[in-house]
Amino acid sequence: MPNIYDAIKADHDNHRALLNELADTSGNSSKRQEAWDSFYHDVKSHAAAEEETFYSKLISKTWGQDAARHSVHEHQQLDDLMEELNDMDMSSSGWLTKFKTLKHDYEHHMDEEEDEVFTRAKEVIEDSEIEGYGSRFEARKKEERGLIEEKKEDSLED
Repeated sequence: MPNIYDAIKADHDNHRALLNELADTSGNSSKRQEAWDSFYHDVKSHAAAEEETFYSKLISKTWGQDAARHSVHEHQQLDDLMEELNDMDMSSSGWLTKFKTLKHDYEHHMDEEEDEVFTRAKEVIEDSEIEGYGSRFEARKKEERGLIEEKKEDSLED
């Protein structure tokens, strides 16, 4: 099982690929819809799992409180952008403009986590303290994904 840093980084790599795939699409195409659906659901479940595992541990450390709060705040801002995009017409120029903002902001967030937050977390959290968090993260992400799917099904029934 991967450690928490590798698990989060693997998701980030997948998200970067999906962002690039989305950037290469146009209009309300099935390719854009499928890539967006995959990106949207994976990022939502990733963020929730990350906050409940990695950031909950990081916030217990004095240095980690500010970093965790900052990252959780960025998660909320990115979530707001994703919800706006979800409600927009994918073929509009406004969708593409907002998507470019999301892409830029999320890439910045991932880079900051991997370069600054991970480096500092490794200094203040002993490996023994965080052992097993990679599997916790992945289990929580899977659980979150199920909750998102349930919510989606419920909204389709309404």
